Amino acid sequence: QVQLEESGGGLVQAGGSLRLSCAASGLAFNSYYWGWFRQAPGKEREFVGGMGWSSTSYADSVKGRFTFSRDNAKNTVYLQMNSLKPEDTAVYYCAARLGGNWNLPSDYRYWGQGTQVTVSS
Repeated sequence: QVQLEESGGGLVQAGGSLRLSCAASGLAFNSYYWGWFRQAPGKEREFVGGMGWSSTSYADSVKGRFTFSRDNAKNTVYLQMNSLKPEDTAVYYCAARLGGNWNLPSDYRYWGQGTQVTVSS
């Protein structure tokens, strides 16, 4: 059974930082591309960015502020978020895909349950 478990969300003031983790089990971790999405109330799910074995992709809205990393020994991907803004407030999801496009949610096969990030002004 495949499981993706996010953690690390919370409440932070604008300008602060958070690091989200996504621990995966039940799949061949290194075979997948890993993406992060977010969804704010009343809005569609939005691509934040992602990483493969040797590639990364970032949404323009987070470039220079967010950084992805991975620990293959722990089957975990991370999203380091710096200089957070109130508009970054959303539920953040990690997801895994084998092929397709970075920014299409429908191309991702597995999803975590999401973790809430709230940035106060």
